[in-house]
Amino acid sequence: MKRSLFNIFGVGTMFLVFGLLSPARGNAEVNVNINIPLPSLVFSAPPAMIVIPGAYVYYPPEVEVDIFFYHGYWYRPHGGAWYRANGYNGPWRAIDQRRIPPALIDLPPHYRHVPPGHERMPYGQVKKNWRTWEKERHWDKHEQGEHGGPGQGHGRGHGEGKHGDN
Repeated sequence: MKRSLFNIFGVGTMFLVFGLLSPARGNAEVNVNINIPLPSLVFSAPPAMIVIPGAYVYYPPEVEVDIFFYHGYWYRPHGGAWYRANGYNGPWRAIDQRRIPPALIDLPPHYRHVPPGHERMPYGQVKKNWRTWEKERHWDKHEQGEHGGPGQGHGRGHGEGKHGDN
């Protein structure tokens, strides 16, 4: 009986060693994941904003990267992906391409060219009023002007002064 157990143990050990030393046969799988981090973007103070005519999308003109405020969120394209944050300093999270608002995809190509009369607005004013301005089509009225003439600028609205809330 001891000899049978010894033979079984010896044969099992040989199979184990043979299996470890022989090349593996079967399916091989390779996963390559390249994570390109979003470059940091930190503001020391809330940025001044401008509305993009006809889009109800806002952006900070002094910032050289594309970053937008729309419907209460910040959006930022980078490296073929889009990111979203609750605040202008992040944290940024990647979003699915299907969740990018059409207003951001359909921006005019030269949106950074600021027409005369478009004033910069404090971010606090935009954050506080964007919903009302969109509901009342505020910027559409300003594009036409009060009396059908050229627009009077995008920096003032609903009784607020040039320097609204921060």
